Amino acid sequence: MADKKALVTGITGQDGSYLAELLMEKGYEVHGIVRRVSELQRDRIDHLFPDHWNPKMKIHLHYGDLGDSSSLLRILMKVQPDEIYNLAAQSHVGISFDIPEYTGDVTGVGVTRLLELVRSIDLPARFYQASSSELFGKVLESPQTETTTFYPRSPYASAKAYAFYLTRNYRESYGMYAVNGILFNHESPRRGKNFVTRKITWSLASIAAGRQKVIPLGNMDAERDWGFAKEYVEGMWRMLQQDEPDDYLLATGRTESVRSFLELCLDIGGFSYEKQGEGLNEKYIDTTSGNKLVEVDPYYYRPAEVDTLKGDASKARRELGWAPKTTLEELATIMMESDFKHFGLELPTKKSQVLSSASF
Repeated sequence: MADKKALVTGITGQDGSYLAELLMEKGYEVHGIVRRVSELQRDRIDHLFPDHWNPKMKIHLHYGDLGDSSSLLRILMKVQPDEIYNLAAQSHVGISFDIPEYTGDVTGVGVTRLLELVRSIDLPARFYQASSSELFGKVLESPQTETTTFYPRSPYASAKAYAFYLTRNYRESYGMYAVNGILFNHESPRRGKNFVTRKITWSLASIAAGRQKVIPLGNMDAERDWGFAKEYVEGMWRMLQQDEPDDYLLATGRTESVRSFLELCLDIGGFSYEKQGEGLNEKYIDTTSGNKLVEVDPYYYRPAEVDTLKGDASKARRELGWAPKTTLEELATIMMESDFKHFGLELPTKKSQVLSSASF
């Protein structure tokens, strides 16, 4: 029996790299779509390629863009995938306020292009759409489930809402196997450095190495449900293995504030610190050196904030057999250990010894 073929958009991102690893471990032939940029940014997937190209490789990359239907058609016709995972997007919530039109075109309308092409060429592929907990925005109930009403609070979330309903519409209108995975925040050492969790862990490592002085942060009161990205891609795959297509939510069910995550990482990094002030005057001082470690910068506040997100993944646990395993403390340690290692440092705590064999 020939290997299954999977097409992954956004393969060079955090989720795409972990998903590619998982699919290759399961024997898939993996194809990824990459955009043409002036400088290659594929460090998350470089380890998946052999030293020299050979025709038996299990992973292949194709130039394309969610904003360009012709490139998508060419790739779909050439690859003929069994499964499609649409992970590509303009995915930064804060930046979506600065580039709302581009965000809407790629994150929202890009899904239309993919689904319509799959339908038009009658490709019998199963389709996964990466939805987001940002859909719930100004939450109307807590915890949030698959039936909670959406209240998006950003151009990014609004585009994701369009993509969510369009995916469901193609499933119901044309009988396509198309599902939405509503994933709550999921982090890892591969997370982009402009996302708050990785910004914190990377910056603390940089401070410990003497390369940086202060971490500017925005809304410290924002509360999120944080999990480990490597575990969440397993849930994506399971969604496409069900007999009937349906939408699922993945989350840990635990919510912590940005402030709590910061203090957790400060403790893991062995910093002696003191919190001073409130609101815009809030800051953290290194009690050993007297230097300021963290300050609040209003630049990082959003025009409309999402205060608290907390997911109930009971349906995924019941129907997919999926459940998170890594605690927030373990996740923070994995990320801190990885970033400290980048600067040639070791964590001063003993916690990293438990996780030293983890694959980042």
